[in-house]
Amino acid sequence: FPDEVDAPLDVPARKRFAKYRGLKSFRTSSWDPKESLPPEYARIFAFDSFARTQKHVVAKALKVEQEGRDDCAPVGSFARFYIKEVPFHVASKLCAASRTAPIVLCGLLQHESKMSVLHFSIKKHDSYDAPIKSKEELIFHVGFRQFVARPIFSTDNINSDKHKMERFLHAGRFSIASIYAPISFPPLPLIALKNAAGAGTPAVAAVGSLRSIDPDRIILKKIILTGYPQRVSKLKATVRYMFHNPEDVRWFKPVEVWTKCGRRGRVKEPVGTHGAMKCIFNGGLQQHDTVCMSLYKRAYPKWPEHRFPANV
Repeated sequence: FPDEVDAPLDVPARKRFAKYRGLKSFRTSSWDPKESLPPEYARIFAFDSFARTQKHVVAKALKVEQEGRDDCAPVGSFARFYIKEVPFHVASKLCAASRTAPIVLCGLLQHESKMSVLHFSIKKHDSYDAPIKSKEELIFHVGFRQFVARPIFSTDNINSDKHKMERFLHAGRFSIASIYAPISFPPLPLIALKNAAGAGTPAVAAVGSLRSIDPDRIILKKIILTGYPQRVSKLKATVRYMFHNPEDVRWFKPVEVWTKCGRRGRVKEPVGTHGAMKCIFNGGLQQHDTVCMSLYKRAYPKWPEHRFPANV
């Protein structure tokens, strides 16, 4: 399985996998969304009710547009803008760009200048063949905005409040891409661009739309520790190579174990000094079976090092 990892020999497993925990049930087990948040969460904005806020902001903007106020330019009129304190290198780039393409000036709704965690329903474009890894730098073109983001991909579980992280964006189906980005209000179309090595212009890597804004959406990264039965006696078995010292066995003892042939069981006690352990299963274990332990930790998007593409 792609989620399988080996416990290191030089570092105790209880330290290497300290951020991971076991779940009795991925769907029904509880996970506090406010627990052990990263430092980036101090820089973002969260809504008590995003749907109610969106309704209020859109209604307020529509009211301003229909009032015909003196400080608002009516539709179809010409307006001249004076922008102060613009750096010289930025102004020169704008002047050079205005000779070949129009420059779009847009206003922002309330809250749209703040950062939050945005979730996009995204699908890999049919013309893009290269793999797209999680936390890989992409150029997101959302509505009239364009910025750099490093998304993580996850499944969309309807019946659960937890979602499994995906290491790659798979072709042929929709996934959820989560990023740190300026707040926008759905629905908004998305075009994700990827800078190819040696290519001057970025290629279209994926398309989609804005799904929601929710910093409390729980995305879990899954790993599987594996061991092999050494001696089997009815429902009991001695398992080796999952851990390398008895302290690690005692640390992960409360986590349920399972096998690739469909058995489930629990760890009873460590055996010896080299990490072997005695397990009890709900059925007879075959000698060629593999004993597995699933561990989870919460995953977060990467904060982008720069907001805009390097060539802008």
